[in-house]
This record gives sequence, structure tokens and C-alpha cells, in this order.
Amino acid sequence: MAYRRLDTGSVRVQPLAMRTSKHALADILIDPDAPAPEAGAMAPVLDRVVAAIQDARDRDAAVILCYGAHLVKNGLAPVVSRLLAGGWITHLATNGAGVIHDWEYAYGGRSEEDVQANVAHGTFGAWDETGRFTQLALLGGAVDGMGYGESLGRFICEEGCSLPDLKVLQQEVAAWASAPDADESVPARAELLRAMSAFDWTAGWQAVPHPHRGHSLTAAAWKQRVPLTVHPGIGYDIVFVHPMAQGSVLGRAGGIDFGVFAHAVSGLQGGVLLSVGSAVMAPQIFEKAASVANNLRLQQDLERISPFVAVNDLAPMDWDWSVGEPPMDNPAYYLRFCKSFHRIATELVYAAGDNRVFLGGLWERLR
Repeated sequence: MAYRRLDTGSVRVQPLAMRTSKHALADILIDPDAPAPEAGAMAPVLDRVVAAIQDARDRDAAVILCYGAHLVKNGLAPVVSRLLAGGWITHLATNGAGVIHDWEYAYGGRSEEDVQANVAHGTFGAWDETGRFTQLALLGGAVDGMGYGESLGRFICEEGCSLPDLKVLQQEVAAWASAPDADESVPARAELLRAMSAFDWTAGWQAVPHPHRGHSLTAAAWKQRVPLTVHPGIGYDIVFVHPMAQGSVLGRAGGIDFGVFAHAVSGLQGGVLLSVGSAVMAPQIFEKAASVANNLRLQQDLERISPFVAVNDLAPMDWDWSVGEPPMDNPAYYLRFCKSFHRIATELVYAAGDNRVFLGGLWERLR
């Protein structure tokens, strides 16, 4: 007998406009043409990272930026967009919150809520448009073989998506059931069929205006055809609070994106990986993607990947990773956001400090 579970489909959601959001887009955006913050003690690390990026791009190797949501909340989307446009970054990877905040800014110009107060009232994450339109974007993208980042980027840029005719979906799923094959699009079509039936979605164009899409990093990546992958955890993100949320849809989108990320990692020999404010997601997905990449590379008699890695976070660091991994009785041993990278990297550098200083300093040196 299956375990009992709460009926999340009965969650009551409210319009996003009713939420008191902490920050307006206009208050956080950083002008990429303005002078970067003073680097101070971070300057030597920035110089080393810039040299590694320049060398990687000269040899056409990948430069991957993994980041957490604070990059978006700190208004750095315009700075990173310039790095994309300059060809300095070839892949972006973030967690679910990284695109949730980006989407809310693109849609409504505001984001971030009072978690403590709203959990107590049962309203944390229970905002209709964020969950509804994320689900719509991912369902629409999945039938075209797209993952989380690509689906959402297209949705923002095109301000909506198109849904196929319900009867056509029924016929396609029925045809597959009568003669099953390995077509990966069929489960995505079945999920879309279920959603359209359950939520009375109609076929055709679903218009969703995004008046602030010009400031969206997700949209910028899609427009410039720089892959942006999203690596959600089931239940980690506020979109799972929404009654329309389906783990199968979000999981499929994240699964596709892991494959896209692994493809990028396979091009990291001689390349650079930047981890900015991503203490959990970045090291965890990187070590698994690196294993996949090495497995396939070794089958082709290619070298194992061993990239240059730069980590930027606020936590102070008193261990010199250039001398090796710390012993298990040293607290630094348990800092996954350095240890996991160190085990794979040819060189690891750590920049303790604000991500606005780190990324602003990179852009100032590279532009």
C-alpha cells in the first residue's frame, strides 16, 4: 500500500501581485559600463582567473559559470550578459531559485518574499503565476526536446508558448501505445495531455507578457544561444508548492539539462569552471557530470578532463588548496564547494568576498 501524502493539488494560491516582494528590478540592477567595485585583496585571484579564461577561449575550450540565486538578486544579470556577448562564457548552470527570481523580475519587475512570515501563513511559494507559468513553459518546451533552461528562456523571449491540439496529442500517445518505441518525446506529450485535460488549457498560443525581459539572464542566454541549464531538486523550489506542479515535468526538464551540462563539461579539458555562490548545487552536479564525461572520453582514448576552477563565495577560507586536500580533522575538509572541485581540477583558486566584486572585476578586466 502506498504511503499517505498530502493533497498538494488543493493548495490555495494567490496572484503574484498580492505578494509583498522585497526588491524591485530597478533597485538592484548593476550597470556593466560603470566602474567595478574595488577588488582589494581579491585582485590577484581575479588576475589569475582572467588569464585562465583568456587561455581557455584562445584554445576554444569551455568556460562554464555555475551560480546560485544571489547572483540574480544582486543585480548581476547585465554583467553576466555582457560576458556571454563577449564570448567569455560558453555555458551557464544554476539551481531552480536562480531562474525563479530571474523569471519573476522579467515578468513583474519584483522578486523575493519574507520566508519566515509567509511560511507561518502558508503562503510561502503559493503564488499563482510563478508556478503556473513555469509549468506551462516546461511542458511546452519538453515536446520540442528542450530542458528547463532552454524552455524558460524561449518562454520569456517569445512571451508565451504554443500548445498543440488536444486530439492530436491523444492520437500521438495512442499510436505510441499500440507500437511502443524509444521515442523520448512521448512521455512529454502524455504529461502535456494530462495537464491540458486537468487544467482546461486550450490549444494555440498562450500569451504571457514579460515587460522586463530585456533584463533577464535566462532570456539573454537563449537569445545568444549560450546553453543555460537548471538543476532543480524535487521539493527544493517554490514552484513545487503550486497545485499544478508535477515532479515528472520538472524532473524531465532537469534531467535533460543534466545531459546538456555534461556535454559542456566534456569540453572542459583546458577550460575553466567558475562557481559563484553555489555551495551545494555546483560541486554536486559537476562531479557527476565529470564522471560521465570521463567515462565517454576514455572510451574514445581522450584525456580525462582537468579544468582550472575558481570558486567565489562569502565564507572565509584559511586552507591553502594548492598544497592539497585538508585532513579530515580540519573543518575545511567538509567544504564541498572546494573539496569536490579540488579533486578534479588541475588548479583551484578561491576568492572570498562579494560576487559583485568578483564578477564585476572579471568583466572590467575582460571588456
